[in-house]
Amino acid sequence: MVDVLADTINKIKVYEAKGFYECQVPSTKLIRSVLEVMKANNYVSAFEEIKEGKFTVLKVTLSKRINDIGVIKPRYAVTMGDFQKYEERYIPSVNFGILILSTSDGVMTNKEAKQKRIGGRLLAYVY
Repeated sequence: MVDVLADTINKIKVYEAKGFYECQVPSTKLIRSVLEVMKANNYVSAFEEIKEGKFTVLKVTLSKRINDIGVIKPRYAVTMGDFQKYEERYIPSVNFGILILSTSDGVMTNKEAKQKRIGGRLLAYVY
């Protein structure tokens, strides 16, 4: 695994498409933060940490609400004025989906970052 976040997003996408109800992904601080944002926006039902031997994994319960999900590479730096451009590129319609970005205040959606008037680095999109 080179990019753990990209592998996790891809696994969630495949498991959603195949109709599975849950999947296991590696546990990192970034993945937990992204899953918390997805849970707050009802794209994931729940997740919990499970200890498997010396490794810790996250058991993710899928909600069957994801139409498409993907990681954004390269991780573009976004300022307040750039949100419109990236929303048009990655989200199909207004108020239909979210961009997930890493900011100085933590991982959040594009809507929260606009309200707080801060920028960050794009991580993923979900709709």
